Amino acid sequence: MSAHPRFSLNQATVKYASLAEAIDVTKAAGIESIGVWREPVADIGLDAATRLIADSGLRVSSLCRAGFFTTPEGQERMAALDDNRRAIDETAALAAAGAAGSAAVLVLVAGGLPAGSRDLKGARERVRDALGALEPFAASAGVTLAVEALHPMFAADRAVVSTLGQAIDLAVDAGPSVGVVVDTYHVWWDPDVFEQIERAGRLGRIASYQVCDWLTPLPADVLLGRGVPGDGHIDFGGLTRAVEDAGYTGDIECEIFNADVWSRPYAEVACEVSAAFTRVVAPELL
Repeated sequence: MSAHPRFSLNQATVKYASLAEAIDVTKAAGIESIGVWREPVADIGLDAATRLIADSGLRVSSLCRAGFFTTPEGQERMAALDDNRRAIDETAALAAAGAAGSAAVLVLVAGGLPAGSRDLKGARERVRDALGALEPFAASAGVTLAVEALHPMFAADRAVVSTLGQAIDLAVDAGPSVGVVVDTYHVWWDPDVFEQIERAGRLGRIASYQVCDWLTPLPADVLLGRGVPGDGHIDFGGLTRAVEDAGYTGDIECEIFNADVWSRPYAEVACEVSAAFTRVVAPELL
């Protein structure tokens, strides 16, 4: 069994798997790349995690996730920035341990409104300031900070960055070591998405491409409404062609948040999403 050479299994798709288990099912499915999450790394420690990655022979496509820096000045904000610096170091270590072609990309989710706040503009300004503060540290570590715009329904609690255009603006303001994530689930609805993908490519800012589908009806917990590519409403052909035309040549992650997917055997899920990628996304790859 083999997967498309650019397909990467993001650990969120097999959420309850340990890092060792996720590596095993990735390799068994013939997948060459894995997107790693910080929590399973923390469970065993960075040194053990890097050894597992080095022994696996897999590429690392990204580390998820850091960010969450919309709080006002104070101890909480300082702690968030310190945590992001640790995440940058983790990203560099895991990418160095991975096979050739690994990407030192740290995915960032901006964070929502602070408790009791309605100041969306101020929260976005604090995201800009945090990226500017972190960019030199990331550059010195050889890490790209990848800002992920989330669908507007998450603006209050998860990410005040709601469009790809906003993410690109932040990246450009912060410096050359900041890019963006193009996540189909979060950007497919945007009437300006194709223009913004072209812009991101022209500026050399596409750091990651993630794919999953938009399912309806939405579940009660809307965070868990992601589906296997091809099962929902997203035009993967158009979006993938746009990302390819914009010059992105890296691994493409499948990242699914879905309780039903999470409840199934990891190996079964890995094979299913790999097959869906080959069927729905791969025909558009150059």
